[in-house]
Amino acid sequence: MKLNMSATVQRLLKMKYLEGIAEFCSVAEVGNFTGAANKLDTSVAQISRKVASLEKQLGVKLLQRTTRSVSLTEAGELYFKQVQPALQALEDAQLAVSALQQSPQGLIKLTAPVAFGEAFIAPLLNTFMKMYSGISVQCVFSNEKLDIVEMGLDLAIRIGKLQDSTLVAKKLATRHLYICGSPSYFEQHSVPQTLDELKQLDLLVGSQPFWRAVIDNKVHSIPVQGRARYNSGNALRDASLEGLGLTQLPGFYVRDDLAKGNLIEVLPALKDKQEAIWAVFPSNRNVAPKIRLLVDFLAQNIVDDR
Repeated sequence: MKLNMSATVQRLLKMKYLEGIAEFCSVAEVGNFTGAANKLDTSVAQISRKVASLEKQLGVKLLQRTTRSVSLTEAGELYFKQVQPALQALEDAQLAVSALQQSPQGLIKLTAPVAFGEAFIAPLLNTFMKMYSGISVQCVFSNEKLDIVEMGLDLAIRIGKLQDSTLVAKKLATRHLYICGSPSYFEQHSVPQTLDELKQLDLLVGSQPFWRAVIDNKVHSIPVQGRARYNSGNALRDASLEGLGLTQLPGFYVRDDLAKGNLIEVLPALKDKQEAIWAVFPSNRNVAPKIRLLVDFLAQNIVDDR
């Protein structure tokens, strides 16, 4: 539904007509600047400046100030009676939106990478829907960078460096990239102690023909070649477990195997610890409370690699 603004509303929007109203009403209600400052959790000087700015804008004195008391002028009494209900209506609207955030309603549409989305995002979405029965979710799992504006999505979960500057991003967590191989592989090959030694081994290739390594506090791309090349982290993990070579994978793929000894990490000093997990939004939209609530929930429950 399209709303038409009246000429009065449009004119008011061009003015800073809200500035000082809350401060003035607080002074009128409590009868002094100190009480108003305490009520709004600000300073007396700030209250005084805001009220003075409002009086200047209106061109009238609203408060009669003496060394001992503050009282409303005739114009102040009239103005207070007129704006106090409107201010209350704004506060009620704020509470209504806050209530909606506590009990969100409606559909949330998003996209996430396939493996990470299936392993982590989907279970969290299910938990979120159990917490908020009014929410429904539509999630597209894809490793392509989908155009969320064109597809009408509310947000996207993305990993790594963001390329699209038109999107607004919130960091959810940080993941680490581990270089690891199986014990059976290291029964046949020595454990590499340097980058040059690493390059002499069988390196499994992912969707990109390079690995990332931190050298002298900078992230470098290291070209790799190997017998197997998969655009699937699970496939790379399985190949490494079978002793076909070393792989570089995010912690969520290999964390359990490393803990159980099924895989062994090598050259931890090269580990890239800066790859981030992001929630991104279209920059031309106001983020709805239900979306902010979901993003905060994801940020609290997606665990950083350690």
